[in-house]
Amino acid sequence: MTTTVDSPDTAGALARSAVDARLAACAQVLGPIASTYRWQGAVEQSTEWLVVFKSTVERYAALEEHVRGAHPYELPEIVSTSVGGSTAYLGWVRTETGTAP
Repeated sequence: MTTTVDSPDTAGALARSAVDARLAACAQVLGPIASTYRWQGAVEQSTEWLVVFKSTVERYAALEEHVRGAHPYELPEIVSTSVGGSTAYLGWVRTETGTAP
């Protein structure tokens, strides 16, 4: 899952809190990034930081709720993408999020 926020401190806090809560096995912060978007009828530009969470389908709803509750934006970007990967890595993600069989 990914989201964007308005500061590196907010991004770091969101990443840390999700991992601490075992909602994500890992969270990476990238940025700054330049964002251009339409908001309330106007084209806006801002500097943001991208947070990439590594989690599982089973933890998605709780992770989304966590991000919504901690996010500073009125309408946060929350995008989920399903991916494949190495069996060992995906097993680690499942173990660290408490969703291993």
